[in-house]
Amino acid sequence: MRSASKSNSSTPAPSREIEAAFANLVRDRADALFVDADLFFTTQAAQIATLAAHYRIPAAYANRAYAEVGGLMSYGPDEPETCRQVGIYTGQILKGGKPADMPVQQVTKIELVINLKTAKALGLDVPLGLSAAADELIE
Repeated sequence: MRSASKSNSSTPAPSREIEAAFANLVRDRADALFVDADLFFTTQAAQIATLAAHYRIPAAYANRAYAEVGGLMSYGPDEPETCRQVGIYTGQILKGGKPADMPVQQVTKIELVINLKTAKALGLDVPLGLSAAADELIE
């Protein structure tokens, strides 16, 4: 029992918390999972996508990084476009613009990325209409 305890102590706490969360999803027989855009979750994208695949939980994510590391699909802001908008806003402020006088900006481009390899591994058929709507298909 002690050796198991010692080996677990080398696992970072966030990693153990994610593993525990997946154990709860499995126990509760979750049909699917959605992971929202969050810096903490994004830094753990590989672990989350791996656990979702391991437990065969179809998962959608708000950040394309997950689909790139094996997650089923992502639907969220186009990050390069968002960064471009931030750059424009920053430039306006550096030129003397007052943030209070500037309009609120919203994401203007959303992208859908589907990992077909993961879909196949999960035994899921991606409908043709969804594939056609995707901005990118990872094969």
